[in-house]
Amino acid sequence: MTAPVITPVETTDVDGETDLDKPWKVIVWDDPINLMSYVTFVFRKLFGYSKEKATRLMMEVHTTGKSVVATGTLEKSELDVFRLHEHGLWATMERDT
Repeated sequence: MTAPVITPVETTDVDGETDLDKPWKVIVWDDPINLMSYVTFVFRKLFGYSKEKATRLMMEVHTTGKSVVATGTLEKSELDVFRLHEHGLWATMERDT
């Protein structure tokens, strides 16, 4: 008896985009430790954001409790989260919908 042949299936959504193509979101969460000026500094340093954009994202973290600060591939998002953790910020990632 021969073993059944299993063929991988690539799923595609209605837009023709595969699951692997979907970007990931990097989310920074509010915390009671870091100063707002420090969070702004980290966003500028790690992502190269202008002072205005970094301040807007920091205020979103402060007022709503979280902000999506970057999107990208799985590997890039993992690196971004790691770097944010190295700077003492609370960050997670999730698949973009």
